[in-house]
Amino acid sequence: MALARCFRGRLTGLVAEWIRVGYCQGNFNSDNCALGGFTLDYGPFGFCEGFDPWFQPWTGGGQHYAFFNPPAAAEANFHMLCGSLRPLIDDDPALASALDEVRRGFAAEMKLSLERMWAGKLGLERFDAPLCSELFALMQQSRADYTLFFRALCDLPSETAALELTFQVGPPDDIREQWQAWLDQWNERIRAGSARDLEAIAAAMKRINPRYAWREWLVAPAYEMAERGDYTRVRELQGLFCSPYVDQHSELAADADQMRPPRFEGLGGVSHFSCSSWRQTTDMPSISVPRAAKVLADTDSLGGRAWALTALGSGEETRAHFQSNVRKTCGIYAVGQL
Repeated sequence: MALARCFRGRLTGLVAEWIRVGYCQGNFNSDNCALGGFTLDYGPFGFCEGFDPWFQPWTGGGQHYAFFNPPAAAEANFHMLCGSLRPLIDDDPALASALDEVRRGFAAEMKLSLERMWAGKLGLERFDAPLCSELFALMQQSRADYTLFFRALCDLPSETAALELTFQVGPPDDIREQWQAWLDQWNERIRAGSARDLEAIAAAMKRINPRYAWREWLVAPAYEMAERGDYTRVRELQGLFCSPYVDQHSELAADADQMRPPRFEGLGGVSHFSCSSWRQTTDMPSISVPRAAKVLADTDSLGGRAWALTALGSGEETRAHFQSNVRKTCGIYAVGQL
């Protein structure tokens, strides 16, 4: 029972923290879910930039592992654990009943973890479901940058102009009015209660909402430099991400504190990734060179290119061909996927 309860607490906390910082584990199935309360597979992960609850960096992941869906995936993983433990205690009705009770309690504990997290991100004393639901709808309409938006909110703005700097889509007048109405409601909630210290609220929010987050388009050049033996960028990134809640003043920090440039939108290896299936060269089906060439020409998917090239054969020559093709066709790519 102690194992199940401990894992339940760690798992619900992990998922809430992922969403808090904008992290999406694109393949959170049970074999990537450890009892220690962490994940095992970091291949197809990403951080949400333009807000989309269905953000999914893995081309083969589907919505069930999308940004806002880890609570459901985590619950399925927890039920898998409990189902595996159940045969060990079937001969003890009291223990079996206790395990079932722990299992049934997952959804309530997950809900509580998420509500605490959202209240903290918004500087509220308690979770406000209607306020959050309206916010998510507006953020999605305006494609608000997840990290930049919540950090801007830490300054407790009263006008939408401060938030519009984080929007990828400029709001028309009717949406701007909705934003202002939401902001007015939020400010009322923030200021409710005479004992609330606004400076303390802002400081607390800045400890919850990071200033900097992993942005693949910013990180990918470091892979290329490291491949040439130059780890300067890697060390700079390490320094940046060691203190993601603290305002920094380096050139890299300035680059990290901006939305993804349009030239990286939809770019394979930067905005989306394949999983590790390209490595499975021995079991790939045979395809003709013309068909492989057509796949390479018709798709901007890293996974599609990997499939076409590995299907032609295995070995170092194919790998070199694949890497060269990705460099030429994707420009900047996630070498960690190669």
